[in-house]
Amino acid sequence: MSAGSAARTRSDTPGRLGMRLFLASLGMVFAATIAGYLVVRARAETWPPPGVPVLPRTLWVSTVILLASSVTVAAAQRGIGRGEQRTLRAGLALTAALGVAFLVSQTVNWFALVAAQLTMRTNLYGFTFYLLTGLHALHVLGGLGPLLVVTRRAFAGRYTATAHAGVANIAAYWHFLDIVWLVMFAVLLSAW
Repeated sequence: MSAGSAARTRSDTPGRLGMRLFLASLGMVFAATIAGYLVVRARAETWPPPGVPVLPRTLWVSTVILLASSVTVAAAQRGIGRGEQRTLRAGLALTAALGVAFLVSQTVNWFALVAAQLTMRTNLYGFTFYLLTGLHALHVLGGLGPLLVVTRRAFAGRYTATAHAGVANIAAYWHFLDIVWLVMFAVLLSAW
């Protein structure tokens, strides 16, 4: 073992740095999208435009589901840190199920708005709403793949109390998605 690798702590591994850079780049994408929404909103005479349906209350359900998934992934990470394989597996499996439930809930929200005559083509409000929520949903969907890989590895016993970088990285990504959703949700609600 070289002196450099011996001095390296678990918190500065290349994978962790890569995840931080990835989340920083995603943060810029979401920040730019939210900034664009705010500019459009600030330039509009009235926001939301007259006749636009109220946002579905089930967006709160989506929010609760996503926050619950953050709790379960945190429990999984804490569990493996203590060497608790069962807690790790249960936490990751629940997180994946909640991620799917969030996407189902968002789909229900979108169908409710389409039924109320709000689509991406209705007006700029509809376009920006679907852009924000759709961009987030795509990242949740994209996160489910790596989450399922980590979950499969957890069930295969690949993680230990001292070696679980995959769990830490997926947890960081999932918490990031929760924070982004809370900011977006607050921005969307502030229009009402």
